[in-house]
Amino acid sequence: MISKSRLLCTSAGLALALTATPLLAQDVTLTIESWRNDDLTIWQNTLIPAFEAANPGITLNFAPTAPTEYNAALNAKLDAGSAGDLITCRPFDASLALFEAGYLAPLDDLEGISNFSDVAKSAWNTDDGSTPFCVPMASVIHGFIYNADAFAELGLEEPTTEEEFFAVLDAIQADGTYIPLAIGAVDQWESASMGYHNIGPAYWAGEEGRLALISGEAKFTDEEWTEPLRVLGRWGEYAGDGYLAQTYPDSQNLFTLGRAAIFPAGSWEIALFEEQADFELGAFPPPVPAEGDTCYISDHNDIGIGMNASTEHPEAARTFLNWVASAEFASLYANALPGFFGLSDEPVTIENELANEFVSWREECESTIRPTYAILSRGTPNLENDNWLHASNVLAGTETPEEAAAAIQSGLESWYTPGMFD
Repeated sequence: MISKSRLLCTSAGLALALTATPLLAQDVTLTIESWRNDDLTIWQNTLIPAFEAANPGITLNFAPTAPTEYNAALNAKLDAGSAGDLITCRPFDASLALFEAGYLAPLDDLEGISNFSDVAKSAWNTDDGSTPFCVPMASVIHGFIYNADAFAELGLEEPTTEEEFFAVLDAIQADGTYIPLAIGAVDQWESASMGYHNIGPAYWAGEEGRLALISGEAKFTDEEWTEPLRVLGRWGEYAGDGYLAQTYPDSQNLFTLGRAAIFPAGSWEIALFEEQADFELGAFPPPVPAEGDTCYISDHNDIGIGMNASTEHPEAARTFLNWVASAEFASLYANALPGFFGLSDEPVTIENELANEFVSWREECESTIRPTYAILSRGTPNLENDNWLHASNVLAGTETPEEAAAAIQSGLESWYTPGMFD
């Protein structure tokens, strides 16, 4: 015979179990912070359905902010404790600062992190390489996208050297049908990212030059850093009459409407350009200074994703991050967003022809990253922002290349001492 007290205890335990089960099985919603508002449709139509189908009980909410507002908005949300569970990570110093402030969780024990090389993780790792804090998602490659129909019409071939590049621009200018180069001076980052940092690695020898800046063995006033600014300064002659008042979206429109022949580009433009342009597209890597010189490309670790250290759903967030580290995600992402190249060790077949052209340059050229992102933008003035300002001034003709190089170097020296972060 069961005693009354034991029956009450058993009933209470059963009631507790019954009430606890729904709580354990309750659906979780993870919010993803991102600056990639252009990717909203891809997340909603491709990535989120794939993840949720394999992980019932976890719902994703992709909540992007405008790119120019992302850093400030994210920092405000993190300070207020209202940021999403998953944080899309800028590369290098910006995300390292968030990790050091305690906003991003360490991911050294995440199973999927082993799918990435040290080079892939370098943009989202501590300086000593011991603690990754974001899962690498993709890199982007710099180069030039051109109107292949216009090239065929004018009998032009892809240039491989600086001399050939300007000969092509001269031929397009002389014909008068097209603006040779679609680039504007209003949005300063355009002048630096698509101009100076695009062509520059061929002059400062990629990683060799970038690391020499960090060690103090090189300066922006050295010839190999000043010469690409001189080359950039010549671009204004070929950018059309309105380039001084031209924004980045204006440049995109000029090209996709068929009014400009060449667009100094990042591979991130591929999807938009293929959607909007009604002509054949081609691409070529940054021309080398002289025939026989080594080809260099900026193959820049661009985007990762980490976990908000204050998320209320760490296990669900880690499930998502392991999926981002998988071959399935790498394939879906690379093909949904052609021009964003996966960083995992898993082989991925890219279906887009133009994206394959960009990624083929990894076999022909030496790869490097943008020189301002690692270590050198931790102080004030910010080196990346200084590059934007002075590259734009050079393109606009309001500052000489030599003046710009001296100003950039002076700003860096005002706060940076080689070895200060060792």
